[in-house]
Amino acid sequence: MSLPHAILTALLEKPSSGLELTRRFDRSIGYFWSATHQQIYRELGKLERAGLIRALPAPAVPVRGQRKEYEVLPAGRDELAGWTRRAEDPKPIRSALLLRLRAAAVVGTEGMADELNRHLGLHREQLDAYLGMERRQFPPERDSEADRLRHLVLRGGIELERFWVAWLTEALAGLEDRTDGGRTAG
Repeated sequence: MSLPHAILTALLEKPSSGLELTRRFDRSIGYFWSATHQQIYRELGKLERAGLIRALPAPAVPVRGQRKEYEVLPAGRDELAGWTRRAEDPKPIRSALLLRLRAAAVVGTEGMADELNRHLGLHREQLDAYLGMERRQFPPERDSEADRLRHLVLRGGIELERFWVAWLTEALAGLEDRTDGGRTAG
């Protein structure tokens, strides 16, 4: 997955300025593919130079501070369509929390329960946010193919958060059962 493809997807959904894209990333795409404001603007320039997007014509009388809006050109749509058809292997998970828990098995678990509880709270909050989005954005009457696919993406996020909540709950229970003064028993 790459940022250019995320931007092409967002622009095909709705032509936008860089600032609008940043806001939309914060509200939707950013939940599974994040990018900073600077990364988005840098990538917009590359996509424009590559002939995949273009800035929409500005009004005859320019307004100070007016934002440049972009739309996807046919070459950009073709690139995105080709990308969706290409095979891509899953990427190995990289989690500092999992690595830290593995290290705690060697050096002791002092402080791990607090960190696991903090992560549990964050994942519960994210799960609640996703479930709220699902209620608001996907009522039963929204049943087009595009809606079903967007809902499927959100359901993936919901299930990942449910996994983390269950796993962290299990990890905390296991940690509480096996700790003795902050050191792993055994």
